Amino acid sequence: MTADLTHVETWLFDLDNTLYPAECEFMALIEGKMTDFMEKATGLPRDEARAIQKRYYTEHGTTLAGLMAHHGIEPKEFLDEVHDVSMDCLTPDPALRAAIEALPGRRLVFTNGSLGHADRVLNHLGLAHLMEDVFAIETADYLPKPAMATFEKVVARHALAPPATAFFEDSEKNLAPAALLGMTTVLVGAHAAASTAPFVHHRTHDLAGFLTSARLKEA
Repeated sequence: MTADLTHVETWLFDLDNTLYPAECEFMALIEGKMTDFMEKATGLPRDEARAIQKRYYTEHGTTLAGLMAHHGIEPKEFLDEVHDVSMDCLTPDPALRAAIEALPGRRLVFTNGSLGHADRVLNHLGLAHLMEDVFAIETADYLPKPAMATFEKVVARHALAPPATAFFEDSEKNLAPAALLGMTTVLVGAHAAASTAPFVHHRTHDLAGFLTSARLKEA
């Protein structure tokens, strides 16, 4: 079904597992580095460290937020270490690049990753020049999505009009506050079709195809 996005003036994109397919398992490399960090920070065996890592992600929104709250970890040390992974599995997608370039209005990235990570990935994918700005975990003062305060901060920082903003995310829970603010929400990924959340307005496993087929505001 063709999505009517003629009201959208600002395109807000999550980064990881949204602007590239989760199936490439790039995030698995980062999660592995997070587990390495957890082992060092806690001194626990790997399986126990990973269990705490997952709990922190669930309870705090990111592993980093849990480490900061419970272990006093310096965020830059963590971010630099866990994002230092090979990007060999990331393949630039010309169709997605063309679809994003054709969007009328502003394009922004809103990520729980770091500014350095976003810059590295966007440049590798050939998308950096298409984005007006990146709102990253440092910009959010390390308070990750789905915190409403962080959504309110990105809205204020970029003077967004939520009813004229579309937010694209692979994490269903991160779409809930966006919908509450009045944004149009799009769940991205292989799991999207199974979502029944009322705050998810559109679902797609093919972001390039979704954007290309959508009805857009005339330039």
